[in-house]
Amino acid sequence: MTATHAGGGFNPPEPTQKGGPDYGRFLETMRALQDHARAADAPDEVFSRAADALQDVCDLLAPFDSDEWSSPSGRRLDLPMRGNLLAVPMKLGRTEDGRLRGWARFGRFHLGRNGAAHGGAIGLLFDSVLGTASWLLTGGPYQRTAYLHINYRNIVPIDKELQVEAWISRTEGRKIFVGTALRDGDTVLADGEALFVVLKPGQP
Repeated sequence: MTATHAGGGFNPPEPTQKGGPDYGRFLETMRALQDHARAADAPDEVFSRAADALQDVCDLLAPFDSDEWSSPSGRRLDLPMRGNLLAVPMKLGRTEDGRLRGWARFGRFHLGRNGAAHGGAIGLLFDSVLGTASWLLTGGPYQRTAYLHINYRNIVPIDKELQVEAWISRTEGRKIFVGTALRDGDTVLADGEALFVVLKPGQP
């Protein structure tokens, strides 16, 4: 039976140290693997060996599959992105002017075409950044994304540390409007706005 968590259908992650001291290294190696998988132009036999090695890793991990409340993924608060492999690598901090600022970096795994990050990966980054801002800057309870609007203004490069910021534009009852911008120095690469809605008790 699944345990009941605070927040009804929207259950907060419970901090854990599961995975031990090497869990962060495990995730970084997985990210490196994703980049190499997109970049590799290897002989056929190398891909065959890699497939065999990866199958061994899958076989090693498969007996330990668990639900989201048991896995350390998304619950390691000591790791970037809480140890969530899906998230675009980033780091944010609250500033004195009431915003979040930090950096983000798209890898080869996030490549769209011609050196540009995939637009969907930018959306993934913005949803993470805006969601963090909506929660952290309002101190509010659990929220869900109602909409996310993105303006793609310039090519977003991969393999480069970029600057990202987010701020609260306004609030209207349960509605929280949040803005964001992604820059490379003085150049705005993309910006956007999202609406987050504070959930009612027990609302999924």
